[in-house]
Amino acid sequence: MPETARGTSELRDGRTRAPLTGLLGRLGVWVSGHGRVVIAVWVLLVIGLGSFAPFVEKNLSGAGWQADGSQSVQVRELAQKHFGGNASHAIQVVVHDDTGPLTEGQGPQVLARVTSTLEDDPRIAEVIAAQPGATLSSDGKTAIILAGAGADTNEMVRAANDLKGPLSALSTDSVSVNPTGSSVLWSDFNAANLKAMLTSEMLSWPITLAILVIAFGTLVAAGLPLLLTLAGLIASAGALVLINEVVPVSIWAMNFAMMFSLALGIDYALFLVVRYRAARFGQGASPKEAITQTMNTAGKAVLLSAATVLISLSAVMLVPSPSFRSMAGGIMLSVVFVLAATLTLLPLVLVKLDKRINAIALPWARTGQHHSPAFERWGQRLWKRPYAWGAVALAILIALSVPLAGLKTAMPSITVLPSDAHARVGYDQVKDAFGPGAPGTLQVITPSSSAAQTHQVLDADPGIAGAMPPIAATDESGLSLISSVPTVDPSDPSLASTIDRLRTQLPDGTLVGGAAVENLDLKTQLDTSTPIVITVVLLLGFALLLVALRAPLIALIGTVVSLLSTAAAFGVARLVFQDGIGANLFGFESQGFLDAWAPVFFFAMIFAIAMDYTVFLLSSAKEHWERSGDPKEAMIGAVAHSGRVIFAAGGVMVAVFFTFALSGPLPPKEMGVILGVAVLLDTFLVRLVLLPVALRLAGRAAWACPAWLSKILPNISFAHD
Repeated sequence: MPETARGTSELRDGRTRAPLTGLLGRLGVWVSGHGRVVIAVWVLLVIGLGSFAPFVEKNLSGAGWQADGSQSVQVRELAQKHFGGNASHAIQVVVHDDTGPLTEGQGPQVLARVTSTLEDDPRIAEVIAAQPGATLSSDGKTAIILAGAGADTNEMVRAANDLKGPLSALSTDSVSVNPTGSSVLWSDFNAANLKAMLTSEMLSWPITLAILVIAFGTLVAAGLPLLLTLAGLIASAGALVLINEVVPVSIWAMNFAMMFSLALGIDYALFLVVRYRAARFGQGASPKEAITQTMNTAGKAVLLSAATVLISLSAVMLVPSPSFRSMAGGIMLSVVFVLAATLTLLPLVLVKLDKRINAIALPWARTGQHHSPAFERWGQRLWKRPYAWGAVALAILIALSVPLAGLKTAMPSITVLPSDAHARVGYDQVKDAFGPGAPGTLQVITPSSSAAQTHQVLDADPGIAGAMPPIAATDESGLSLISSVPTVDPSDPSLASTIDRLRTQLPDGTLVGGAAVENLDLKTQLDTSTPIVITVVLLLGFALLLVALRAPLIALIGTVVSLLSTAAAFGVARLVFQDGIGANLFGFESQGFLDAWAPVFFFAMIFAIAMDYTVFLLSSAKEHWERSGDPKEAMIGAVAHSGRVIFAAGGVMVAVFFTFALSGPLPPKEMGVILGVAVLLDTFLVRLVLLPVALRLAGRAAWACPAWLSKILPNISFAHD
């Protein structure tokens, strides 16, 4: 082949070879030439960190759903310290006999065994027997034994895991034993959630592999994303267990990381593998030149995409709640591992496999083609009739977004648990025996000098069914605890008004808490944090696109259109989860609202995915713009070269997310439906219609950059020749 420039030569398609420049290009060459070192590092990572992965379910925390610094958290801490563990995370054991009072027959024996079992656990503080008029029903058939919390919320969830089996085993033919309370609730929920996540993963992997085989055209190439993602997930699981030794990490962090990393890992691998095969087999480049070109183009886009994802999720850290911060941190850690595998392990595997990457190919596979004729024709249609196609896509998204105006949010109710879960059975028994508000008993801590006045205010409040006599702390804290039963169920919206009223009317220094109040305080915190998180995500997303593209207009458009699929997804969520449309299909009981944590957390996740695809499409468009300076070539070329990858990646994500909508408790269903709908709309209406149409209508202005801004921004190029 003739030399055309220093360090370059002509390819069979007339283009020039990529010079061995660029940081990522040099990285690709280095890892492919130091295979033993790279493999050794990854083997050590996967084996070393993977040895801790089996302890994820046992070690990671199950609680943390609280608003740090809130009144309710202060009450919980004071109750644990000064009142024998009679706090919101104490375990309540409900003993019920349908045949008669618990003072007769097998009742006394069962009550004694329950007490003995609780006292044998070192995490249990004081065990308080059932008290007539308070925790023993008027008919004597239902008793609540309180197992005081002698540890923090996370350890008490672990205690619930260990105790609920032995406790329920104490049941007899006539006497039932059901542990309940917030710690048992989270224990039951985490167990149901983990089972659902594992079931969904088992369903999603074969579906994902089938889509990848169709997308790649070969079985070997299709298997690479799954193997790399698996390596990243094993490493991140072990790392989370180690981090949990320093800072509590929610089990949900691993659950979300499994799902999110699988989807993103496949996206990243798709982009690199398709680009490598095009350079190696379509253009005739050598393995070294092909991996250089791949890393300088697709690798750069993947790096920027991952940065966008990390930035979007980092905004969730602004929510002062341990569960939110650990979930965001867990996903971010898994993304880092998957990104590291994509940029180091994948280039090595591509070069070493080389032609064998196309082994076991489908008959119609065109393994050396990066350009898609079908998507090129689609791009040409959009170029010719941008207003028609854009109007249709915009109308659909706006129509689906309209229900968002009536969206209601609240913290999950007991109905998120399976009907046979220990916590739910015990909850219903408490409700039947002691009244609708009994499962949400309030804990009011007040200075002992104000105890009488506090009790009087509580007893007179219309939202309180009854207030127990004050209990003075046994130490010298000078505090008293008053347990009060609301008139309504803990999930009733009117409870919030009662709490607000009490906090206004009670004497100075009095704090109102309890498990139900912790939920309300977290809901208030989420309502405050959500607009802040959304604003930060949008600003950071725009800033990153601006830096990557050096084009203010298209960076702004790319950011704004990402909001459309998000709004439409939450509009659908309102119809499904609040209004109950499709509840029978998905197998859930509508709560009449969307869980309060969904908007802030899912917004960050949806926006991260949307920007992921935005970077893929616009980086390809910029690459063509840098080569030709022609807006038409930039738009059609971007659709032709990245459309197939976005289409396949979107298909994989939709399949992964919707498997979560078909199994398990309600929150994973919310996640599956909201993220699945968001990706579906974002892939097929936003990235493959609206964004190309925006490029068409903006023309050259899409890529314009003021001189003063150009001097500030780094010079990032996506062209490789």
